[in-house]
Amino acid sequence: MSPDLLFVVTLAVKMGVVAAFVVAASLIAERVGPLVGAMVSTLPISAGPAYVFLALDHPPEFIAASAVASLAVNAATAAFALTYAAAAQRGNLAISVASALAVWAAAAFAIERIEWSLPSAMLLNAVVLALCVPLARRFQHAKMGLARRRWYDVPLRAGMVACLVATVVGLSSQVGPAITGILAVFPIVLTSLMLILQPRVGGPATAAVIAHTIWGFIGFAAALITLCLTVTRLGAPAALSLALAVSVGWNLTTWMVRRRRAA
Repeated sequence: MSPDLLFVVTLAVKMGVVAAFVVAASLIAERVGPLVGAMVSTLPISAGPAYVFLALDHPPEFIAASAVASLAVNAATAAFALTYAAAAQRGNLAISVASALAVWAAAAFAIERIEWSLPSAMLLNAVVLALCVPLARRFQHAKMGLARRRWYDVPLRAGMVACLVATVVGLSSQVGPAITGILAVFPIVLTSLMLILQPRVGGPATAAVIAHTIWGFIGFAAALITLCLTVTRLGAPAALSLALAVSVGWNLTTWMVRRRRAA
């Protein structure tokens, strides 16, 4: 098999595997309340596999540098979620999603122009998340109604995620670790949830799911910090596994604490 054909086949397999995983996770999120849906949605179900595939082709130093860039952009994703939650209270789908994506793109553009270190990226996340968490509380209490499933739901989600994987894997050999790190954490899962949920359950209910995700971004930030600190020492497989455990542990703990408080 020629190298070009091998690349195409490998990329197609990667796109299919990740798309199937994300679709399954998003379907689970729809069947539960906003908090659990948010905790599922903020697991590294798109960024995680993207980093796994990057680790197959790049050294640990590249992965560590990409993780720092992803950590900085995590702050932009928190602002993205808060912007959508506010806009979706009265705005239609196009306005709400466009507003959120515009905020993310502007923030990501500004972040890309700065050379981040791990401490500076951690400080940025601490400041932004400290502001976003209390501001998002007012949008978290809408109830999730029954959603009518449409024929294009699964293909749309699968297609969006597959495009992200293709972009990240395809461009990673052409761009540096900073751009790769930004592409790896583009909010494709949240965007797909917005596009699917808002026409079916309304803006406030969808905003409740997205507003809860800001708590999940804290765990995702911790996972990226873990990856950055351990990948050059432990190697990519162990570091990625540890980062996943941190993210899952944070989201599970958040769900348990919130459930106990509600009870």
